Amino acid sequence: MRKIELTPKLYVVIVMIVTGAMMRLIPHWPNFTPIAAIALFGGTFVKRKDLAFLIPVAAMLLSDLIIGFHSTMLPVYLSFIAIVAFGLVLQRRLTVVNTLSASLAASVLFYLVTNFASWTSGLMPYPMNASGLIQSYIAGLPFLFNGVLGDLFYTSVLFGAAYLVSNRQAVYVK
Repeated sequence: MRKIELTPKLYVVIVMIVTGAMMRLIPHWPNFTPIAAIALFGGTFVKRKDLAFLIPVAAMLLSDLIIGFHSTMLPVYLSFIAIVAFGLVLQRRLTVVNTLSASLAASVLFYLVTNFASWTSGLMPYPMNASGLIQSYIAGLPFLFNGVLGDLFYTSVLFGAAYLVSNRQAVYVK
């Protein structure tokens, strides 16, 4: 059996998982959490791809153990796995514009997938036809708005911090 060595990088992974889970547990605007940003960041910067995919799933699972499980967990988790894949693509052309575009794409993907899953679950009060699906998407627009704001905020924090650390930029205040 392989011994796990606690390195600074592993501590970062653990902190990302725990932070993501904790941010879902404290009061927040709906969908204003760092999970999508953590998934995008992990796909972009975590060299071990198995860990990159594990980070958002572990954060979700850890917090869902406390919040409770629900019928649309699989699509939610798969959305975050897809967002890690966005990060894998982003690492090849890492720019501010591409990072913000990937963050917006992550928000839209999560919104489309999870609203569709909620609608198909039959738990929503919308008819099971095209009109009902459109109603479901319209009703979910505030969640999309919150998701976009949260994803852009947390993506800016994570990627901005990585930029500052990697460039060792000194910050001088006069």
